[in-house]
Amino acid sequence: MPEPHGIWGRFLARPNEDPVKALGMAGLVALGAALTVSTAATLLEPRQAANLEAARAARMQAMVDALPGLRVVMEEAGVTELQSRLVELESGSVLPGDATGFEAEPTARDAETGIDLPPEADIAGLGRRERVAAVHLLERDGAPVLVVLPMRGTGYQSTIHALLALEADLDTVAALTVTEQGETPGLGAQIERADWQALWPGRRIADDSGTIRIEVVRGTASTPYEVDGISGATRTGNGVTAMLRFWMGPWGYGPFLDRLAREGMG
Repeated sequence: MPEPHGIWGRFLARPNEDPVKALGMAGLVALGAALTVSTAATLLEPRQAANLEAARAARMQAMVDALPGLRVVMEEAGVTELQSRLVELESGSVLPGDATGFEAEPTARDAETGIDLPPEADIAGLGRRERVAAVHLLERDGAPVLVVLPMRGTGYQSTIHALLALEADLDTVAALTVTEQGETPGLGAQIERADWQALWPGRRIADDSGTIRIEVVRGTASTPYEVDGISGATRTGNGVTAMLRFWMGPWGYGPFLDRLAREGMG
């Protein structure tokens, strides 16, 4: 038998029980599997992102459909869907163009388009926040009829994503829809249940002094600012409370809502 040539030939010529050959083959198999998984993930990422966006859009449309009379208002205004706009969070200014394709979390992570939140302000546990965010609006005669605000915050086991719809007074909740969460099945995950989300319409965000008071409480709500908690899911409820209070406050959509109340969409 001719003597094998080259490193690869000498490697293959080793006995199968040789430790070097066994470890080498195991490493090659692992490398091949990793490359296959990585390639598949890269190829499938656009499709997965599109499916996720379609699911979120479907949930927002379902929320709109659930609001009494809103479709009639939309038909009267001659629109079939909410307008998506970008706002600068610090100033509350509405920016030119629309928010098509905007992704909040990658924007927040980017060094140029996101900012670090000071610990005392980061009650939602985000770490970083985008400088510009998307909002969704329905207007009639130049005045907002419905404002939908995407938001996210840290729950017990996951990042909770939600859409909060506000009525024209920008203080009364029209709907809350949880669009993504990974909380404990049977406990915190119940924030996606329709009957719990049905408790939100009519709740108020702030009192007459402007203090944000919206809260998921333990047990049964007793004020217009409270929503019943879910038994056994106190930490998830606290996460929802912190998320809402952050995004409705000065580090979230507060400046935009103040400007909208004063000036409209301009």
